[in-house]
Amino acid sequence: MRHPINIMKNLSFRKKITYLSLGISLIPVLLLGTFSYSQTRHLLIEREEIALKESLQQEVRNLDYKLDSYLAAMNLIIWNENIRSGLSKTYDNNFTMYLTYRDIIDPLFLTIRSLHSTVDSITIYTDNPIHPHGDVLRPLSDITGASWYDTAYQHTTPFFVLSEDAGVLSLVCQMYNKHSPYTSIIRMSIHAQTLFHSMEKLFDESYGILLLNEKGEVLYRYADFPEEGYDDTAILKKLTSKAEQTPEIADYVVKNAALSSVNWNAYIYRPVKTVSDSVNQIVIIVLLIILLCLTIVLLSCILLSRLVVRPLEDLSKNMELIEQGDLTITVDYDSSDEIGSLIKVFGKMVEQLKHLIDEVLKSKITQQEYEMKALQAQINPHFLYNSLSLINGKAIIAGQEEISKMAQLLSTFYRTTLNKGRSLTTVKDEMQNTLSYAKIQQIMHTDSFGIVYDIDEAVYSYTMPNLLLQPLVENAIMHGIDHKETPDKGILTISCYPDGQTLVFKVLDNGCGMTKELCSHILTSKSNGYGVQNVHHRVQLYYGTDFGLSYTSTKGIGTCATLIIRKELKT
Repeated sequence: MRHPINIMKNLSFRKKITYLSLGISLIPVLLLGTFSYSQTRHLLIEREEIALKESLQQEVRNLDYKLDSYLAAMNLIIWNENIRSGLSKTYDNNFTMYLTYRDIIDPLFLTIRSLHSTVDSITIYTDNPIHPHGDVLRPLSDITGASWYDTAYQHTTPFFVLSEDAGVLSLVCQMYNKHSPYTSIIRMSIHAQTLFHSMEKLFDESYGILLLNEKGEVLYRYADFPEEGYDDTAILKKLTSKAEQTPEIADYVVKNAALSSVNWNAYIYRPVKTVSDSVNQIVIIVLLIILLCLTIVLLSCILLSRLVVRPLEDLSKNMELIEQGDLTITVDYDSSDEIGSLIKVFGKMVEQLKHLIDEVLKSKITQQEYEMKALQAQINPHFLYNSLSLINGKAIIAGQEEISKMAQLLSTFYRTTLNKGRSLTTVKDEMQNTLSYAKIQQIMHTDSFGIVYDIDEAVYSYTMPNLLLQPLVENAIMHGIDHKETPDKGILTISCYPDGQTLVFKVLDNGCGMTKELCSHILTSKSNGYGVQNVHHRVQLYYGTDFGLSYTSTKGIGTCATLIIRKELKT
C-alpha cells in the first residue's frame, strides 16, 4: 500500500495547491461554523430570557402604578378631615346625617370611582349609630365575620385581600382617629379580573404567570399552554414554596420581579422548548451559511490553484509601499490577463489618489484656512472692547448705572467667550462668562428672577472646554423660569464643587419643570441651535462616555442640569 506522503508527492502541482488550500481553509471554516452555531443558540436563548424578564418588569411597573393609585385614593379618604369629623360626631337628626352623605361622603367617593374604572364600590363600616346609606355607609357588624376583620381592627395601615372566588380585590384600612369613640373601617372593592387582565397578553401563548402576596398565597394565576395534557401543579407548588427567590425548574425558564408598592412577587415561566423553537430557524440559516462558505472555499481553492503567484506577490509589495505613504511608485506588468488588468487598474488608482491628495485635498485645506481667517477677521475683539468701554464711559458720565453695568457684563462675556481663539479655558473664566450672561439676562428680565451662586473657589485653577455652562443657563431661563406658572419669584442657582477626581456643575431653576418623558429625551431629541445636546456630545468626545450631562426634573417644581467633567490642571 502506497504511503499518503508519496501519493501527495506524485500529484500534479495544481492538485497539490487545491488539496492543501482546501484542507487548510476547511479548519477555520468548521471551527467558525461550530462556534457560530453554539454562540448563536446561546445568545438567542439569553435574549429570549431577557425579553421574558423585561416583559414581566414592565407588567409589574404597570401593576405598581395601579396599586399606588388605589393606595393614594385610600389615603385621600382616610385623611379627609370632613369625613373623619362626620364619622366621629353624634347626630341629633336625620337631616344632618343626610347633609353628611350628600356633601361630604358621596361626592368624594363618586370622584374616586370616576377616576378608577376598576373600583366597583367604596364602603365605610362604622359602629357610629348612623343610618346605613346604600353600599357607601354600613354598620360595622356587617364585616365582623369577615376573615380580614381582625387584621383591619388591630392595624391602621392599608392592606389588600383577595376574595375566595378571586373575583374581588379589596383594599381595607381602619380610619384612625384618637379623638373619636367609634371605629370605622373603609373597604375599596376592586374588580380583580380587570386589574390583572393585562397579564394575559404578555405573549401569544406558551407561558404562565403567578402573583403571590407576602404570605406566599396565590393572588392571581394564569397559564396558556397549547400542549395537551399540560399540568402546572408541580410548577405552582415549587414557586409557592420558594417565593423569596427565583427557583430552578427543569425544562422551564422562570423569572420573577417584586412589586415596590406592596410586598408581592410576580413569576413568569415558559418552557425551554418554546424558547428554543425560535432558535431553530436561525440555526438552520447558520448551517446553510457554513455550507455556502465551504462551497466558496472549494471553488476558491480550485481557481487560486490556476493563478500565478509571483504577480500577486509583486502587487502585495506595491500595496505595502502605498500603505507606508509612498505614492511615487510605478507598477509595470506586460501580461494582459486578469492579474495584468488588476495591476493596471491599481496603477491608475495610485495616480488618481496622488492627484486627489496633491491637488484637491490640499486646495480644500488651503481654502478652509482662508475661510477661517476671513471669519476670524470679522471678529475684531479690540474694536468690540473699545466700543463697550466707550459706552461704559458715556453711561457713567450720564449717570446711567444700569447701562454701565450692562456694558461691563457684555465686555466680560465676549472676552471670555472669544477666549483668544482657544477652545480650552479655566473654570474661573468659564464661571465669569456664565455669571456675566446670567446677569445680562437678569437685567433684560428687569430682575424678575434671582441668581444664587454656590461656587467652590478651589476649582478655579482647573481647565475645561469653553462655552459649556452658558447654554445650560440659557436653557434654564428660556424654557424653565420664563414659563414658570407659580406666583413665587424665579430662582436660578449655579453651583460648582469638586467630587473626587471630577468637577460637578449644577444649574438649577424653579421654573415650569418637565415631564419624565421629555426629561428622558432632552439629550437625544433634535433641536435648533447650540443646545444642551451639543454640550453633552462635546464633553463625551473630549473626556469619554463616563462623563457628560444629565437632567432631572419635576413638573411644576423645576429642573436641575448636572454636568460632570474630569479634573485637569492647566499645562
